[in-house]
Amino acid sequence: MAARPLRRWLTRAALAIVALPVLFAGTAWIGSSIPRNADWEEPARGVTILLAHNGVHTEIVMPVLAEGHDWRAHFSPADLAEPRRAYTHVAVSWGERDFFLETPTWAEMELGNALGALFGGEALLHVAWYVRPAPSGNFRELRVTPAQYRALAEAIAADLEPDPQVFEGYEDHDVFYSARGAYHLGKTCNQWTSDRLAGAGIATGWWTPLAGGVMKWVPRAAAR
Repeated sequence: MAARPLRRWLTRAALAIVALPVLFAGTAWIGSSIPRNADWEEPARGVTILLAHNGVHTEIVMPVLAEGHDWRAHFSPADLAEPRRAYTHVAVSWGERDFFLETPTWAEMELGNALGALFGGEALLHVAWYVRPAPSGNFRELRVTPAQYRALAEAIAADLEPDPQVFEGYEDHDVFYSARGAYHLGKTCNQWTSDRLAGAGIATGWWTPLAGGVMKWVPRAAAR
């Protein structure tokens, strides 16, 4: 008789393990479909930025110099392994420190790091430098007004800690900096991206823990 309650418990546990990711994905889809700044329209003229993703993680790609904002004043190219290229754009994203530093590729992801990121940790800014990034399915252009760009740039710069600690990047054109805030399930890397866009008055979703929830607000057709 004792075997039957055990089997029922194991069955329920297995169903819960399957149901939780499905529930999370469903709520993420719903949350990312609720608009912020729903009346926003892309201006005919302004500053062109890009939103980029690798299927899991998003970043905001901006001109090195635009509207009087020079990213070299915040992120020195001298911090890069290859500082001499004629970089035109800087891409910024935010994430959990240990996961960022210990997972250079998805093949090196460990369960402990992934779970640790979900339950919280210190934050880093990941800064990658590009030379004329071309629009594509993974790099989608978005035009914003000068005022929106300045608000976006100022908010991102404010996430950098004063006198930040610098960490080596994955390649010769990227680097990490200690950042303000703490990473947790309610504030993921992708939520940071949409929060920064929303704070500048740009249309995006309300809750965007997944990359797709951010990118669906910038459809492929927007690439020019």
